[in-house]
Parts: sequence; C-alpha cells; structure tokens
Amino acid sequence: MLRSLVLLLVTLVIAAPLHAEGFITRLLHKPVPGGVAVLELGEGANAPRVTYNDRPVLVVREDGKRWIAIIGIPLDVTPGSELAQVDGEPRSFEVGPREYRAQHITLKNQRQVDPNPDDLERIERELAKQTEAYRNFRPDQPSNLLFDKPVEGPLSSPFGLRRFFNGEPRNPHSGLDFAVPAGTPVKAPADGRITLVDNLFFNGKTVFVDHGQGLVSMFCHLSSIAVAEGDAVQRGEVIGKVGSTGRATGPHLHWNVSLNDARVDPSIFIGEYRP
Repeated sequence: MLRSLVLLLVTLVIAAPLHAEGFITRLLHKPVPGGVAVLELGEGANAPRVTYNDRPVLVVREDGKRWIAIIGIPLDVTPGSELAQVDGEPRSFEVGPREYRAQHITLKNQRQVDPNPDDLERIERELAKQTEAYRNFRPDQPSNLLFDKPVEGPLSSPFGLRRFFNGEPRNPHSGLDFAVPAGTPVKAPADGRITLVDNLFFNGKTVFVDHGQGLVSMFCHLSSIAVAEGDAVQRGEVIGKVGSTGRATGPHLHWNVSLNDARVDPSIFIGEYRP
C-alpha cells in the first residue's frame, strides 16, 4: 500500500508542470485575434526586452518570480503561428480562431457614415493624434492588470463586432459599450496619466489614459470631461461622464483597451471574457 502511494506521488510530480500558471497568466492569456498572448520569459535578474510587430511589449514579473510578456494581438491577425522578438531572438506563439458576429446600425446623420472632404481632413488630423497616444510607451509598470469596470451597467455591444452603418461595412467594434444613462461618472480602471483629451469627429468627447508600458485605455462619447492632458489619475478617480457625443445613437460609454498599439478585448481585463 505504502509502495503504491509513493509511486503515485512520484508519478504526479513527474507529470506536473515545473510551476503552475500565475494569476496574471490565467486572467489574460486569451491568444485569439483581438486577444492577448502571455509568454513566459524565465526568472533572470533583468526584464527581457520584447517586441511584436516592431512595437515594444509589456513585460512584468508574475508572482514576484518569472518574467512574462503580455502581447496584444490585432483583430486582423490570421489564426496560426505569430512571432515575437525576445532580446533579439525569435519566439513563436500560437493564435487560435475566434468568430465575431455582425452588427447593423442606422444613423440619422449621413455625414457620420460618408464624411465630406472637410470632415475627412479633420478625421486624418485626429487619427494622427490618437495613433501617437496609442503608440506611446512609458516605462512605468501598470498599477493593476485586473481592471475595475469604468462604469457599472450592462454591456450593449461587445468587442469585435463586424459593423455596418446604414448598410455600409466599417471597421470592427474596437471596444466595449456599456448601456448606462447620460451623466454616469466614468472611473479610471487603473492608475495612469492622461495623454489625450479632445472632442473628435467620430468619438466625440474623448479621454486617453496611459497605464504604462503600452497599456492604454480610451473612453469616448462623453458628455463632460473632468481631467486635462498631463494629469496623473488614480484607480477609481472620475475622469468624465457618460454622454452621446460623436457617432452615437444614444447615451453609452465606449471603452477600448490597447496593448502594443493593438486594440484588444477589454472584457479580458475585467475577468468577463467569453470565447
């Protein structure tokens, strides 16, 4: 009996991984288009330098021991093998499939579907500012990776929807929409710095919060804004109020999350991801 028990314990030890996945890996590792891949990097003294698609990648210690890279995967990536660079050496990871459903929206303002030439010039200028904010890479480590919800309320549109405005195809939905009343306070899901505040053609009144190392939140369609560019904000601090400015059919909060300049599913960061 004792010999059998010893053999069973030895077998379990051999079969078990060298270590169990940590909390961050279990929370974030959703390697699909529009998802997140977590790569283990070992337990060296210094953080490895990781890039993906020529963009620097968020690297943190998990459980105070091993380094991990947290890679945002663009929505347009084809499932299969992808390649990151770890200290200049190639490191592959697999991206699985995920299907996103379609959404059809009717807008009364046709200019929000087919902008005129002046609108297009404005949109290009605004896109350049937003791209800069998404690509900024501050060395500060994010205060938390399990985010708080910016508002409490039901989701009205999930991430990744293939969108059609007045029957015309447009870019997929790059965030989460919360169906909450106008005037609802919007709170920062983690500490950060305000890098962009503006009233944009499509997004309306908008705030970008840079959480560090390429992890960025964007909140739009706000009715009012309570912060200014350069402000440091703490987790739970009010940054504005819900509205319906820009291309919106009614009051709601649109929140997107970007990692290494890839828009990813925010539901991953609040523990509500559904395959």
